[in-house]
Amino acid sequence: MPQPSSVREQPLERSGASRLLRSSSVVGAATLLSRVAGLARDIALARFAGAGDAADAFFVAFKIPNFFRRLFAEGAFAQAFVPVLSEYRQKGGIAAARALNDRVAGALGGVLLLITLLGVMCAPVVAGIFAFGWWWDGSEREKFDLTADMLRITFPYLMLISLAGFTGATLNSFDRFAIPALTPVLLNLMLIAAATVASTWFEPPIMALAWGVLAAGVAQLLFQLPFLAREGLLPRPRWDWSHPGVRKILRLMGPALFGVSVTQISLVLDTLLASFLPSGSVSWLYFSDRLTELPLGVFGVAVATVILPSLSRQHSDGDPRRFRHTLDWALRSVTLISLPAAVALIVLAEPLLTTLFQYGRMEPRDMQMAAWSLRAYALGLLAFMLIKVLAPGYFSRQDTYTPMRFGLIAISAKMVLSLLFVIPLNYFFKLGHMGLALATACQAGINAWLLYRGLRRDDVYKPEAGWGIFLLRLLLANLTMVGVLLGALYFWSAWGDWSWSGRAWRMGLVVAAGGLTYVAVLFASGLRPGHFRATS
Repeated sequence: MPQPSSVREQPLERSGASRLLRSSSVVGAATLLSRVAGLARDIALARFAGAGDAADAFFVAFKIPNFFRRLFAEGAFAQAFVPVLSEYRQKGGIAAARALNDRVAGALGGVLLLITLLGVMCAPVVAGIFAFGWWWDGSEREKFDLTADMLRITFPYLMLISLAGFTGATLNSFDRFAIPALTPVLLNLMLIAAATVASTWFEPPIMALAWGVLAAGVAQLLFQLPFLAREGLLPRPRWDWSHPGVRKILRLMGPALFGVSVTQISLVLDTLLASFLPSGSVSWLYFSDRLTELPLGVFGVAVATVILPSLSRQHSDGDPRRFRHTLDWALRSVTLISLPAAVALIVLAEPLLTTLFQYGRMEPRDMQMAAWSLRAYALGLLAFMLIKVLAPGYFSRQDTYTPMRFGLIAISAKMVLSLLFVIPLNYFFKLGHMGLALATACQAGINAWLLYRGLRRDDVYKPEAGWGIFLLRLLLANLTMVGVLLGALYFWSAWGDWSWSGRAWRMGLVVAAGGLTYVAVLFASGLRPGHFRATS
């Protein structure tokens, strides 16, 4: 964590921070809508599939293309593409940016088509890599075969959503954030429709979800194209690998594959190891990870999305002071949100999961097991968010090697910690999946610390004044909030005995009481919105 340089608050520049706050609010609001739709999707999936073998098979078949999508579309590609496109726009104008866009579209589309064809043809091999335990165990072969069958349908989602990610990154680089942030809503709507309507058309019914994923990929790509055309940015794909911008992006992408996507690689390792654990482990990890992703996606990703183009332009303009301001604003913003979110997830883990998912085929034991992994994931929520805003401090300067090196160190530690946590927790308490989540949280902490220390060491970032009193205020507010939440749980403890409406209104009151307490204590202690946008 940043250390205070004095007890006096050091506010940010009005124009830059206010613009970032507005942009983050737009992305956050759009992402919040997407995450709410995602929760509705997960509730529908829980009712429809539960946490059995069929659900485990779908989650793996969906996670594989989703992993590559996050690796390429949201990860390595976006972090390499946006700074280079911003540089071309700053130095060569809109014509140079369009020329680069055309050639990147041709190169990316060609590579994605090849990868997709290989993935579809080699689906059993790919499934075996990600779920080796099911292939190895003869009694799980039916689940493995179902996974491979669904993967043939879901794998083209990689190409479609990666191209949608390319169009979204282009819009983001021109400060058009709302449409890319809204696009994921379509995936959630498609999967809800597949679970509630289309499942009766398929045998087994779970196959409807695989086709829903494919349809969502088509819809998300088509949705963004008119907005890209309105900005005059619709690419005309050209196969030109000799273009210096394309070659520069490729050069930056290699290290970025590891640097920005360490968390995703870690989650896939969780899936691989979970395939050796009791049935339901993959689903328990999925539902607990989904709740952790809610604050991370709404706030962490929103802030990271808007600061990358700004940091890239500030670096190109040779303005280190504004660069540091932007990073400091981002770090304060995610710390302000992530700490109470993590505390709430730890305290309310089982009631939250019960309220959202314990319906249909979901059993109380599933909620208890998922609660343990949710608490473990929540311990790393601050680190997950810090990674989101610290990594752009490197990528905006077109340094992808350093985050790669830090990511490899962190993921190596995660592999060791996974074995150290999983074996005893599974043997003594049957909580091996919690060990996976706990190792992931530790890995995030290691990665965040290395990224932060590297920025400090290179004098790229220096904490502005006021961090000490800021953290004291957060500590006081979080402790008070914990007291309110524990008091509410003392009076309301039988969450599984109530209907959906009974759970929902009680959980709404508990969350509102905790949130209002947190905000009230911060306000009473002297924190004001102006500390995040006023002039220095």
